[in-house]
Amino acid sequence: MNTEFQLRPSPIAGTWYSANPKTLGAQIDDFLAQVEIPAITGRVIGLVSPHAGYRYSGRTAAYAYKTVQGKSFDIVVVVSPLHGYVPAAILTSAHSGYQTPLGEVLLEQSLLTEFSDLLTEKYQLRLTRIADDDEHSLEIQLPFLQRVLEGDFKLLPLMLRSKDDDVLRALGLTLGQVLQGKNALLVASTDLSHFYSLEVANKLDASMLSQIASFSAEGVMKAENRGSGFACGAPAVAVVLHAARALGADTVTILNHSTSGEVTGDNSSVVGDGAAAIYKEDLD
Repeated sequence: MNTEFQLRPSPIAGTWYSANPKTLGAQIDDFLAQVEIPAITGRVIGLVSPHAGYRYSGRTAAYAYKTVQGKSFDIVVVVSPLHGYVPAAILTSAHSGYQTPLGEVLLEQSLLTEFSDLLTEKYQLRLTRIADDDEHSLEIQLPFLQRVLEGDFKLLPLMLRSKDDDVLRALGLTLGQVLQGKNALLVASTDLSHFYSLEVANKLDASMLSQIASFSAEGVMKAENRGSGFACGAPAVAVVLHAARALGADTVTILNHSTSGEVTGDNSSVVGDGAAAIYKEDLD
């Protein structure tokens, strides 16, 4: 089977979000209608969005995606962790695209090849293609993108296992180089603290969100490594911050923070979620 020419079917539709297109579209629209965001005085270059099931994280994700609602991008880069084990540091899809209940999202194959070649040439880093993965944290961003963006877009998907600062910086700078002059959006997929009490979770999440708000890729990884903050997609956030800065972004605004306790009513063990916009501020 040559998976490179086949769409990756969704392994999470019907569990992490609805498999019914009408229900899914209406749910996303409802999340967007519930939220109000501050005025973003500039061009949005990147987002930070959670990746729990929509029941838990959909409303927080809507804060991020509302900042680009009705906008058009030719390319969207989604950077996520890889929760499963594959003996590789940096991964992408071997498929031609992703299938969701809202339709297909095709990969930008030529740009992916350019990115991979440049990464190897400049930094001796290898991009590994995988097929039939069950990674939820990348896919779960796609229905929101399909619903809020005008027109079609091509996808550049990256899944990370590396936490090495030099590798993350190289990835961000390489993305910045291949996306220069292109109409592109970056998305970092991450949840925050996992399974702490609400009091502890709020402290950990505030610490991590403060590093994101400070536009500090290094600070994000230091908080993660020292245990003063927690984000399962901290490397993805670091890469997107590096890439966004290379593309001219200068400001990060935290849009929302929530925990699963707001849905379940159980504050003894919660998962935290946050949303942020990364943009180049318009000073005129």
